[in-house]
Amino acid sequence: MGLVSYVKESYNELTNHVSWTSWSEAQKLTVTVAVFSIIFALIVAGIDWVFSKAITNYFTWIKNS
Repeated sequence: MGLVSYVKESYNELTNHVSWTSWSEAQKLTVTVAVFSIIFALIVAGIDWVFSKAITNYFTWIKNS
């Protein structure tokens, strides 16, 4: 009985007491998050590439010394 009551109260809360953003605003925010996520991923990939090259060059230098 407790689970059924919880689901009913949760549904009531979500449909009657939560203020939802408009559809157009949600779309704009989704695009913004996607763009910044891609930019951040590219920055992290770039930093990873630089460190990978630096470590590879360091160990090559150590091996040849």
